[in-house]
Amino acid sequence: MQPILVLYYSRHGSTKRLADAIAQGVSSQDVPVIVRTVKSINDEHSNSATQDATANVPQVTLQELEQCSALALGSPTRFGNMAASVKHFLDSTSSQWLKGALIDKPACVFTSSSSMHGGQESTLLSMMIPLIHHGMVICGLPYSEPELHNTTTGGSPYGVTHVAHHNQSAPEQLSADEKALCFAQGKRLAMFAKRLSSEA
Repeated sequence: MQPILVLYYSRHGSTKRLADAIAQGVSSQDVPVIVRTVKSINDEHSNSATQDATANVPQVTLQELEQCSALALGSPTRFGNMAASVKHFLDSTSSQWLKGALIDKPACVFTSSSSMHGGQESTLLSMMIPLIHHGMVICGLPYSEPELHNTTTGGSPYGVTHVAHHNQSAPEQLSADEKALCFAQGKRLAMFAKRLSSEA
């Protein structure tokens, strides 16, 4: 089957940590996975932390998006919405929409914010909307995952999250609950991708 695409934008590294943990969950199901980033449209504001976060991560191509068997899409929270760089990339996918290239493929979303109430759930919902327009099947997290009941950091049935607090120069590592939920999200996405691929 075609690889699952884990696609994200990260300025300080927190969203990258989520992406890498989700990719581990995908790999646990013996499903190929590729991790990619989107091009930053804020290069004039770039700093060393931003460059380090994605220095070794290739930028996604539209062909990789079109050919993926499933998509995990991540962005930091920006005023309760996805980052402009992610929106800019999604706005470039009209040809894939016209071809119906993503119809019936499973997708999930993930985000990080600097504070507990920084708009994580509204950001996740904002990322779901264009994926629904593409005809993708949204894959959230069920409450059968015990960490959803116990977490005091990130975590949501809409998709996995991370709370980085306010230390932007040195983002905190993912908590144990956040890591577990990332792994579960990647595993669930891969399971759906395999099922849908076998039925195609």
